[in-house]
Amino acid sequence: MIVKAASRRKFLTIATLALLAGCKVIPKGAPDSTPPLDQPSASTLPADQMRHRVALLVPLTGPNAGVGEAIGNAANMALLDTNAANLRITTYDTASGVPAAAARAIADGNKLILGPLLGEDIPAVAATARGSRVPVVSYSNDATQAARDVFIMGNVPGESIGRSVGQMRRQGITRFAALVPVGEYGQRASDAYLRAVRAQGGTVVGMESYDRTVGSIAAAVRRLKAKGAMEAVLIADGARYAAQVAPVLKPASSTMPRVIGTELWSGETVVATTPALRGAVFSAVTDARFRQFSESYQNRFGASPHRLATLGYDSVLLTLRIARDWKPGTAFPTARLFDTGGFLGLDGAFRFTPGGLIERALEVREVRSSGVTVLSPAPSRFED
Repeated sequence: MIVKAASRRKFLTIATLALLAGCKVIPKGAPDSTPPLDQPSASTLPADQMRHRVALLVPLTGPNAGVGEAIGNAANMALLDTNAANLRITTYDTASGVPAAAARAIADGNKLILGPLLGEDIPAVAATARGSRVPVVSYSNDATQAARDVFIMGNVPGESIGRSVGQMRRQGITRFAALVPVGEYGQRASDAYLRAVRAQGGTVVGMESYDRTVGSIAAAVRRLKAKGAMEAVLIADGARYAAQVAPVLKPASSTMPRVIGTELWSGETVVATTPALRGAVFSAVTDARFRQFSESYQNRFGASPHRLATLGYDSVLLTLRIARDWKPGTAFPTARLFDTGGFLGLDGAFRFTPGGLIERALEVREVRSSGVTVLSPAPSRFED
């Protein structure tokens, strides 16, 4: 799909801004009429002498098809917006079987895998890719799956929580508590919270879990309050559940304890319309470029993009940046992903640790009666 010329020129500004450190121009080449994304068929893919083969593993059917399609569309946009002629990206439907999709991607000669979306799918993909020394850049936020050859590109809760705790400490908050949902996300969030508070000189005075029922929430809040004074409480949940927990935790008219949210609150209107959440802070990737991206996406595809669609766009920009010094047909230069200067995409600056975990430059937002405002902007680059 090709956007109208005026809209395309407007979006090329974003593509230019979203280049990696060094500010060089991404390779130009093929006209927009060349379809850059392939669907695997029973036949062998055409031979490539001048293009890198990259696999995109996302769900195209099943319950997560909408997210997978949005990521695929955004990857397509990145190729078109940059006129990239040196990549062939082939999509594989993980919903039809993760091991089979990964095996097909490797058999087709792909040297890099973008995806999968779900953390539970990473082990099967990594096991297949590792034997062929093909790195995996996953869209999952499961930090436990990160490795030297598996890069986690999703927005991990630990990053958001750590940034928010730092903001609270700078405001003099020392006594922290938490309410976390039962489940994998709640466990990862609580572990990250404990590390962040202790690392920044605070004290965790209480932590209680709930199973997302009214009775369980009320009981968890009672147990937490019984543990004594607390100045800030993390509600480690999505916006809809946080809006249910906050009124039980404190009256809408009260300023204490301060509420800390997570990256899951980004873009959720219920955050600004819940009086008990006023004064709450949470950290997330910047939305500065997402609005323009969303407009261009809607012009092309006739629908609003899922918020995770930018992961597809940025992963292609990342690949294109490294492709400048990557000879087609050779192994992907994985070491280039460890550039300490980081990369710049629609969601701001990011880089990977030696263990494959993403570090993002996040902004801190505060919920006020007038809406959600940026309290502390995201850094534009990494200094260390």
